[in-house]
Amino acid sequence: MSDYMSLSKDIARATAEQDSNIKNILKIAIVSSFTTNGIKETLQVLCADEGMFTQFYVAEYNQYAQEILDVNSGMYDFEPDIVIVFVDTMTLAGDYYFLPYSKSVDERKIWADDTVDNLAVLAQTITEHSRAKVILHNLELPSYSPLGILESKQEIGFIESVEMVNRRIRDRFKNDSQVFVFDYDRFCSEVGKENLTDLRMYYLADIKLKPALFAALCDRYLTYIRALASLARKCVVLDLDNTLWGGVIGEDGIENIALGPTPNGRPFLEFQKHLLSLFHRGVILAVNSRNNAEDALNVLRTHPSMVLKERHFAAMRINWEDKIANMNSLAREINIGLSSMVFVDDDPVNRDMMERMLPDVLVVDLPGDPASYVRQLRALTVFDGMGITLEDRRRGQTYAEERERRELARNTVSLAEYLGQLGVTVVFEEANHANRIRLAQLTQRTNQFNLTTRRYTEEAIVALVDDDRYWVISASVSDKFGDSGLTGLAIIDKGTQREWRIDTFLLSCRIIGRRVEEALLAHVMGEARTAGAKVVRGEFIGTEKNKVAEGFYEKCGFKQLHEEPGHAMWEFDLRKNFNYPETVTIVQTRQ
Repeated sequence: MSDYMSLSKDIARATAEQDSNIKNILKIAIVSSFTTNGIKETLQVLCADEGMFTQFYVAEYNQYAQEILDVNSGMYDFEPDIVIVFVDTMTLAGDYYFLPYSKSVDERKIWADDTVDNLAVLAQTITEHSRAKVILHNLELPSYSPLGILESKQEIGFIESVEMVNRRIRDRFKNDSQVFVFDYDRFCSEVGKENLTDLRMYYLADIKLKPALFAALCDRYLTYIRALASLARKCVVLDLDNTLWGGVIGEDGIENIALGPTPNGRPFLEFQKHLLSLFHRGVILAVNSRNNAEDALNVLRTHPSMVLKERHFAAMRINWEDKIANMNSLAREINIGLSSMVFVDDDPVNRDMMERMLPDVLVVDLPGDPASYVRQLRALTVFDGMGITLEDRRRGQTYAEERERRELARNTVSLAEYLGQLGVTVVFEEANHANRIRLAQLTQRTNQFNLTTRRYTEEAIVALVDDDRYWVISASVSDKFGDSGLTGLAIIDKGTQREWRIDTFLLSCRIIGRRVEEALLAHVMGEARTAGAKVVRGEFIGTEKNKVAEGFYEKCGFKQLHEEPGHAMWEFDLRKNFNYPETVTIVQTRQ
């Protein structure tokens, strides 16, 4: 704990010194029913280790209700991005915790009803008066009952009443995009409920969780924080020999590798099944293996127990090149950053080399025993986001389809011929509350073809949709190989009748080059002209990653108004025509 406290001071000092140069500082508020000194410092260190700058607001001891219900409190003045609400069972139950059967059955039911309502009011008050995401703890189930083995025989027993609270809180916020119920009871079970509290410190200072467990708890919080900061990983890059199957295919042959319903083969079979479940939730899969390509591909294509097939991989490097070069090559082909990639390899030498040479890649410390592969994979929380959209679920398949597009491009003579054969179609749709999660994701995750890189939360997108001054339009893209989903977005400020201003204009990196960006801009121009606007203005705000978009406005016939380092303003005179590209079909426009 002392190490975390010391590191936290260093980080806070460095952050303060660089405050004017830091664009994105994540603001986290912690409100609790007991002493939590040290959680802030621990969380600050873990966030810094992930490259996130943070500021904290910690409510006074046991002042959680006052801070939340008073809309003029310091917590709301702080304007947090995340509020962690940590209220423990003992505080909410009071004497009921110690004397549960002093209450009748009806009184126990009333306690559960009131507790659900009170927790719901706390969370809803936060969402009504801020745009913060709320991480609401559920309640730790008691591990003790004065009735012993007869506890389960009671009508709405003590433990059952707490279970009722947890179940109903989960159901209450299941469809609320702003409130996430943190399964604190599961956390307590994982670390051991009898090991949660240092009883001496509990009686001395009302510390109900051992400081030694703060790092484990904050690591769970980090899952939510990472998702809000759009730092989720997108791609798992896999070795083959002794990773997806047991043995070395070049030496053992396909008939002797360990894979299938045998004691030696089941760990690899089930490991592949868990990887497939990640693929179905949208995680991209790729291969980085030192092997003879013909031998390895034969396993993928013909082995009867091979769960992962060739079609599941967005890209493959099966060769005798070094794995660092292969990883860089994979990142370029898939068109994602190294910081989006996770490397899984049984060889500790390869893992160490990857960590040293490409520190942005997350390297999984795969255990020596394949029986523990699945457990290690389950422990990864780096793929979590604040929501799962249809595009998320299809991402793995979409990137695998991209391999077929690249193959078509290699076999066509010109770009025009390629685009003509590709058969790109675009559907435009005005933003609405239903697609807000995906639209927010695009603003937060799209870095390359993003002309301003302004970031918006789901709540901010909803505010824009409800504001008549703004027009938010999305583009969904498909072609002969598959549906890429909602991958383009424009946010337009219709501030004056004469002039429309493009606040945000972006396109997912995986569809750059199909002229969808021109189709989206043509749609904006058409709507602006119909509305009576005379000019459309757009700006380019340069970053390290969006250089590919730098010349877009000039290419499209805009006139530059002014330029300064990292920023340029452009204007298009709507007396000129701006046509849809011939190779893109506009199927329909949904309003």
